[in-house]
Amino acid sequence: MISTVCERSISLTYPAGEQMRILPPSRVKMVDYEVTISTSYHDNAGTSDNVFIKLMGFEMSSEHKKLEGGSSFARGAVSHFTVSCPASIGKLFQIQLYKQHFPEFPEDSKWLPTKVVVKSPEGDTYKFPICRWINDCELASFTEERVNIKSTVESEVNERKWGKTYPVNDDYRWNDSEVEIPHHLTAKSFEELPHSAKFSYRKDIEFDYTLATGLGEIFLKGLIDNKDTWDDIDDINGVFWGKYPDISAYVQEHWKEDAFFGYQYLNGVNPMLIRRCSALPENFPVTDDAVSLSLTDEMKEGNIFLCDYKSLDGLTPNTIDGKEQYLMAPLVLLHKTPDDRLMPIAIQLKQTPADDNPIFYPTDSEYDWLTAKIFVRGADFHEHELNVHLLRTHLLAEVFTVSLLRNVPEGHPLYNLLVHHTRYTLHINYKARELLISEEGFFKQYAASGGEALIEHLEGSLASLTYSSLCIPEDIAERGLKDVPNFHYRDDGLKLWDIIHRFVQGILSFYYSTDTEVQNDPLVQRWILDIFKHGFLSQVGTGIPQSFTTVKDLVKFVTMVIFTCSAQHSAVNTGQYDYSGWMPNAPTTLRLPPPTKKGTISEARMLQTLPDKGTTAHGMAVIGLLSKRSSDSVFLGQYGNDHFKKEIPRQLLKAFQGELQVLSAQIKIRNKNLEVPYTYLDPVSVVENSVSL
Repeated sequence: MISTVCERSISLTYPAGEQMRILPPSRVKMVDYEVTISTSYHDNAGTSDNVFIKLMGFEMSSEHKKLEGGSSFARGAVSHFTVSCPASIGKLFQIQLYKQHFPEFPEDSKWLPTKVVVKSPEGDTYKFPICRWINDCELASFTEERVNIKSTVESEVNERKWGKTYPVNDDYRWNDSEVEIPHHLTAKSFEELPHSAKFSYRKDIEFDYTLATGLGEIFLKGLIDNKDTWDDIDDINGVFWGKYPDISAYVQEHWKEDAFFGYQYLNGVNPMLIRRCSALPENFPVTDDAVSLSLTDEMKEGNIFLCDYKSLDGLTPNTIDGKEQYLMAPLVLLHKTPDDRLMPIAIQLKQTPADDNPIFYPTDSEYDWLTAKIFVRGADFHEHELNVHLLRTHLLAEVFTVSLLRNVPEGHPLYNLLVHHTRYTLHINYKARELLISEEGFFKQYAASGGEALIEHLEGSLASLTYSSLCIPEDIAERGLKDVPNFHYRDDGLKLWDIIHRFVQGILSFYYSTDTEVQNDPLVQRWILDIFKHGFLSQVGTGIPQSFTTVKDLVKFVTMVIFTCSAQHSAVNTGQYDYSGWMPNAPTTLRLPPPTKKGTISEARMLQTLPDKGTTAHGMAVIGLLSKRSSDSVFLGQYGNDHFKKEIPRQLLKAFQGELQVLSAQIKIRNKNLEVPYTYLDPVSVVENSVSL
């Protein structure tokens, strides 16, 4: 019997196994099943631990049988065992494997078997491809390669295995937060994270090393607690030794320029705010004379764009070291020029027009206009990090992940399609809650949006989030951006969405021939209902479905999930150090209030407004950490063969990977002719499968 140490976790992960008849010990003549287990030649693939196996037939199941460890599961080993049962269990459809480390020894590494072959007493041979890591105290199920969910036999299995009585996996429990933000995995300590959700040893070491070296460097330079104001903007260059990538160096050189300021709304880390303007907001009274344009005519031509940071209005700014910080909610008007550049033409730093809230224009003094743009870039930092990045990728990806692992068993087509997009998500989000958004985290210590403002902003952002805004084709159309030139995020993103959609449609249509099959799948329905409840807090106005009635609806939602966890996260995460590593382009806080009248800003006043030296250094260290890809990254479409055993799904996967290769080549060719290459949606070398950083 499996040791009682892990009995509870096993009982929680049985796929309705307790409803199958477990054959009792018997004195009758036993029948033997010959079991052959192969372990991968991959580095560190072997284990010396004991392994348990359970054979599951259509009519009955065996008990868990302990297979002695030692050298049986060493790297490259092929080992043979006998599993005896009181009677034949019929045709096999599934096996369960369980690895148990010895309590008296340190926890062993993961184990990587490649396949299990079972020969029955009737002479039939059953093959179970595996090719995935198995963790300690994890009950893993694998389906026989010939079993087809569409067959009549499989339908009988589904009734038993995937029916309404299938238990949730209680390793993944919801933490129902009191604040109105998406719920997350319950894990009060690192040890409470499910083992399979944790970083690999390599990634864990690299993450900690990057954090430690960044903090160590600013400590050695005397910046870690330095409250001094920068004497010269160029001195920021010396915060880190030689860490600026090419694009960050470009940002440092061009951050003051209006054309680059406008460019970032299309191809920087936050391409989600800009929208075409057809009528000026009443609270933004820009006149034709002030901008030397006929705004009515230009809006009719589709040349005027608006960026409105109203989500930041009314937030309670953070207090750092006993000093109030400043957080504005600007409105920015931009004009597309005849040479297709997007140029800012007016900035209002607060939402309500007033005499002490002037509208700034490019014709104002150098430091008036530059300071106005700095306040906008500061606002964009908070909108990007908390709404666009944290909420709309990290927190939602965790909801998708927990609901999948909680409700959908291994072997189900939805699990097979989505499990690769859950890698490391729970661990990185645990790190974010610990290091970034906790009471002692980075935002509370060094950002104007820390403390009360952080929760206020997340709650407001979730309340205004819509399903259509998570689907890039609908979002681009709704914002009126279909024909804006030089919009590489849109161009690459729409192509990626279409490629992902074709793949998802092919896979799900293979398993679900009719809408009725989707409606009658309780696990799919439970998955989406959990997402609606725990991710979107049952807010009907979001447009998030509570159930699926058609295959088309399921395909669209799964496409959105994969796009969010892979492409969208890459678009808003990968370029953080490129665009935010140079502090004046993305200040984490501002120490002085905005000007209440023009002509009062000097260079010295601007430098006093920017973060002090210590805050700058900490911000750059954190941005560097969040942008540092690990050496074990897995890129989009690199699924392996462990979950796609049928010929048609394998062909669809191969076609999917081929389309990604073609898009990657097109992006690389395009980028050769760009002054600032846009690489963040290259699916082969940049976009990871999951939110893992």
